[in-house]
Amino acid sequence: MFPRQWWLLLCVCLVMILTLETHAFANKTTVSIQAPAEVPKGSEVLIQVTATHSADNPLHYTEWLYIMMNGKEIARWNYTAFNRPGSETFTKEIKFIAAENMEIKAEGSCNLHGSAGPAILKISVKE
Repeated sequence: MFPRQWWLLLCVCLVMILTLETHAFANKTTVSIQAPAEVPKGSEVLIQVTATHSADNPLHYTEWLYIMMNGKEIARWNYTAFNRPGSETFTKEIKFIAAENMEIKAEGSCNLHGSAGPAILKISVKE
């Protein structure tokens, strides 16, 4: 009986170590922006931001994601342990009317490891 208990304890410890190891090497939240490089003035523009994070569980998740246009925040999504994005890769969209040249900046952050840095995309608006 005694050796069997040690074997069970060893298996439980091994599973815990492997689980923690997976989270320790998880990446930071990365983002990419999809939008046209050039649009006519007055047209509706769709910006899609895709965030990727290698874990999605109550202990380790994307905590926030934002989109800025010309230095002003135009959208933000905040997440919690029980209100997570739903998958390791997810996309958020926002539409706006093109009035001037734009610099779009997006960034997301892991609650444990932070951000891989912002993504930036410039959109040229033509008359």
